[in-house]
Amino acid sequence: MMKKRVIAIGLDAADYRVMEKWMDQGHLKNLSQLRSEGAYGHLTNTVTYCDQVRETSITERLWANTWTGCTSNKTGYWGIEKFYPETYDMSLDIRGAYDFKEYPPFYGLMEDRRVILFDLLSASLYDKVNGLQVLGWGGHFPATDNCSSPPELLPEIIQKYGEHPVFYKDAGFWWDKEYEEWVEKGIKDAVATRSEIIRDLMKRQDWDLFLTTFGETHSAGHNFWYLSQSDHPLYDHFRSDNDPAKDPMLACYEAVDQAVGEILAEAPEDAYVFVYAVHGIAANNTDLFSLVFLPELLYRFSFPGKVALAPGKSGDAPPPIITDASLPWPVEILKTTTMANPTLMQRLVKKLVPGLFSRLWPEPQLTDMSKLEGSSANLNWMPGMWYRSAWPQMKAFALPAFSDGHIRINLEGREKDGIVKHSEYDALCEEITQFLYRVKDARTGEPIVDEVVRTRRSPADNDPKLPDSDLVVLWKPGISDVVDSPDCGRIGPVVYDRTGGHYLSRGFLMAKGPGITPGSSIPDGQAVDIAPTIMKLMDVEIPSHFDGKPISLVKAESYIGV
Repeated sequence: MMKKRVIAIGLDAADYRVMEKWMDQGHLKNLSQLRSEGAYGHLTNTVTYCDQVRETSITERLWANTWTGCTSNKTGYWGIEKFYPETYDMSLDIRGAYDFKEYPPFYGLMEDRRVILFDLLSASLYDKVNGLQVLGWGGHFPATDNCSSPPELLPEIIQKYGEHPVFYKDAGFWWDKEYEEWVEKGIKDAVATRSEIIRDLMKRQDWDLFLTTFGETHSAGHNFWYLSQSDHPLYDHFRSDNDPAKDPMLACYEAVDQAVGEILAEAPEDAYVFVYAVHGIAANNTDLFSLVFLPELLYRFSFPGKVALAPGKSGDAPPPIITDASLPWPVEILKTTTMANPTLMQRLVKKLVPGLFSRLWPEPQLTDMSKLEGSSANLNWMPGMWYRSAWPQMKAFALPAFSDGHIRINLEGREKDGIVKHSEYDALCEEITQFLYRVKDARTGEPIVDEVVRTRRSPADNDPKLPDSDLVVLWKPGISDVVDSPDCGRIGPVVYDRTGGHYLSRGFLMAKGPGITPGSSIPDGQAVDIAPTIMKLMDVEIPSHFDGKPISLVKAESYIGV
């Protein structure tokens, strides 16, 4: 039997709602053609917390799920952040891919198939892959090492094509217009070079499976959402004309669309083609909700009447959003702290009578970001880490996170200086949950929390495959820079960070090839379904340990006109 070939192209954080709108407007012509010539459907990812199935959208987690065909509940891989209860330290490993030691990547389970991998996200080299592996040439913080197999291949590619122009450099600020011009050009240049490298690798040896990802869609979403999509509050200040010619996010996606067309033009005609995203992106509320508001809310919860950051007066009409920021975002947030803005009396007492200062203001002060040490040092830009010195005295605190909010209970016997007894755990979790449900967007009056979910059935549950957090906060879709709590007052306004980044569980899959009906729809699936779907098309046995199931492609029903 003739072996079937697959080329699968991932578009990191490419949002299908935005792409569908653009395709319907006549943009993204190659992707639009692929959609009409093949099958198309959506992906919606879930995770289970204490038997409760909830949507999830963490980038590193979902890419690891894609390669292993397993959920995070099975692998225990939840992301690149790690909390150490014995020291109250945190680490953030930007190269912290899943190691594949317990659950191998699906492409390493087909030893009789020849494979080429280029720039997969959240992946490690795997020694049983029959073919070429290149990781870490570029992408938006792809959670992988810069490496290849054979080891000389990546250096050869860099020597021939150059380094990725914005690799680890695409995390600037929307108020820096020189940066925005530079990063847009860099993204487009990176896409063009990526297309060249992929087409080069396709010709180097025969292959049955070619896997690659474009991280540039992720970079474009972070940087340019507010110049592209009108649902961001900054849009009206900078893009009121709604001229597509001034949409840098669309321009970057068009570059990716052109590259996809170039790659597929040189792909074997009989190959199955996959283009997919495992999650989407939207107007970014989580950088403020999870990194700023949640840590401050829990600080005020633990120290009633005390404020560490961004004080405001509840009930007053909020001032206009901040559009004139000039300093790096962490410094803009730091400017709002009581550490940065002590009263005249506090300054005098601290200088003249330090012992009296600690008696008059006994609550823990925020940690100076320059004084974070050890594994926590590379997180010093995250406002949640500035509370670290207070964590031992807090009932619960926020773990720095990029998407959902994560809360750790300061549990006696688990944390080094835990203060919450096991008998108090359930009641405290419920108290915090209700406390957060009462927090509202100060501009709209709407609640900001959708749900608070527990990750453990009991405080004694120390399964190492559980996430570090005890509570996960799922935010409502709205975006705001200022919130009100009837219990602890107002926080904000504060400066918006990355304008795109509220990751959504929504992904998509386009597939074309022999037996796939043109213009057809496919059942909704998940990231874990990508691996078994590819393996089924290639007539490779699907492992029994997979959580994912093959998505039906060949017998899809037409979606056109529905």
